Amino acid sequence: MTTAFETLLLTGAAGTLGRALTPPLQALAQRLRVSDLAEPLLRVTLPAGVEAVPCDLADAAAVHRLLRGVQAIVHLGGISVEGPFEPILQANIRGLHNLYEAARRQGVRRVVFASSNHVTGCYRQAQTLTPQDRPRPDGNYGLSKLFGEGIASLYWDRFGIETVCLRIGTATPAPPDKRGLSTWISLPDLARLVTCALTAPGVGFLVAYGISGNTRAFWDTAQAWQQLGFVPEHDAETFAPQVQHLLQPEGPQRLLQGGSFLGLGPYGDEDRCNERNDDNTAA
Repeated sequence: MTTAFETLLLTGAAGTLGRALTPPLQALAQRLRVSDLAEPLLRVTLPAGVEAVPCDLADAAAVHRLLRGVQAIVHLGGISVEGPFEPILQANIRGLHNLYEAARRQGVRRVVFASSNHVTGCYRQAQTLTPQDRPRPDGNYGLSKLFGEGIASLYWDRFGIETVCLRIGTATPAPPDKRGLSTWISLPDLARLVTCALTAPGVGFLVAYGISGNTRAFWDTAQAWQQLGFVPEHDAETFAPQVQHLLQPEGPQRLLQGGSFLGLGPYGDEDRCNERNDDNTAA
């Protein structure tokens, strides 16, 4: 069987999406190298022939070694939920900069970057967006993914590394709630989309939303899908009778596209409150 790559790298391999993508990605390469932090990676059962290399993306030297001989990368690594800025800075921003610098030095030609719908999470759910609409991140996590898209653009313009930024929606076996009827992507559709993003010719720098062919989609991504040759096979509407009554709480979570992430944070207020209490006690 002809494979697209000699060595393909998957980061974030111990996560839910990493585990789901490992078998289809293995079919694309003579050698699939997978990576994650050491402890999570030890808990994953990998298919025979997959090469596992533990790596902390915040360690620039380790990332440089990880990318030796790699032709393309599917980058899922990092923190995948909203939270305080400092851990996200290390994993999603510093780690991604290390990845692209290593890719430049090692001659990697293509990256598929797991961006997020949370890059535009502050738009109202009633609006239909395209990838050309201006970013409106909904928190620290969305902000880190916006940085990722920026560095991908820079490394295409300056160094010719192609990147497809996939603003992944709700990648679960089934939509969890009414919002998911708009944002869901089935795991088989995700595998097809990532495969297209790796193998489509001449993508340059491209942003595409990662969803199935949902009747209620927030995002019009047809142009990017056409460039990638991606045709989704599933529609979240199949699950509407089971989940359309499941709503987020009143407020931004229900009104805006980012959903539950709009109910998280800000972070650090508790520390400032404790500092004030300490000052009062000392007085």
